[in-house]
Amino acid sequence: MTSEKLFKHPLGIMCAATLASLLWGSAFPFIKLSYGELAIGKENWSEQLLFAGYRFVLASLLILLFTKLIRRKAGYQRGTLLKVSKIGLFQTFLQYLFLYYGLSMITGIQGSIIAGTTSFFQILLAHIMYRNDRFNLRKSIGIALGFGGVILANMTKGEMPLHMGVGEICSLIAMIFGAFGNVLSKNEAKELDVLYMTSWQMLLGGSALFAVAASFAGPFPFAFTWNAMLMLLYLAFLSATGFVLWNNVMKYNKVGSVSMYLFLTPVFGVVLSALMLGEVVHLMVLAALGLVVSGIVIVNRPKTSTTS
Repeated sequence: MTSEKLFKHPLGIMCAATLASLLWGSAFPFIKLSYGELAIGKENWSEQLLFAGYRFVLASLLILLFTKLIRRKAGYQRGTLLKVSKIGLFQTFLQYLFLYYGLSMITGIQGSIIAGTTSFFQILLAHIMYRNDRFNLRKSIGIALGFGGVILANMTKGEMPLHMGVGEICSLIAMIFGAFGNVLSKNEAKELDVLYMTSWQMLLGGSALFAVAASFAGPFPFAFTWNAMLMLLYLAFLSATGFVLWNNVMKYNKVGSVSMYLFLTPVFGVVLSALMLGEVVHLMVLAALGLVVSGIVIVNRPKTSTTS
């Protein structure tokens, strides 16, 4: 089966998008655990960005290695610098500059919940940018159910937070940049191989994070333990795998339809944060999962043809 057939098939879309959402959901507790292992405090913004730089440079190298192993062209392709740089700016550099800083001030559960807004921003951008990807009744109902799930997941102590602090605002800004980067990657994937595009945008974006942070914190300020190295490797792996899967899903499908799957990220993130970090989670998360899944089914349900 070709990549196009795989990522256009309903089962292929569901498996790839769900796995990407699961991997991204697991990132929130692992980032928080990494901060604790390396003693990175909320005031150490340069060390937060440096760790992000390590992660994405390593992720790009993992993709390049995989590309080599399957005997595909991995080296720089002339004339693509501007294209991959634009994606790297939004999908990696700006998104994770704000996300890593924001996560230092909020819980893994809060960060996971805010991640659900990426789906809304992508669907909104698709409505603006693509004539064949407009809002309709099914999409509106699906979005409403998805956001209902995010709201329920946020009610981890039976009540909604009354205000947004700097951490929440930075995380929300990160999701806006991430959504725009995802749409840019869809546009550029018409001409670029997804493995090549993803690896090089991560290499450039990760290198920029590293360069900015290292100018303040130095290139190697951490005393890495085995646990910290394994967590960094896992974060790099989930980035490499998640973005390759998601960029393929975006390449072959309408943004407005597949973006609903990103509502699964906060559900996975909330559950994993509760399990791994010991953060308190309300039983409403189960109801949230039901709403999210219902929204995905409604948005992606095939249209029924009527006969006269």
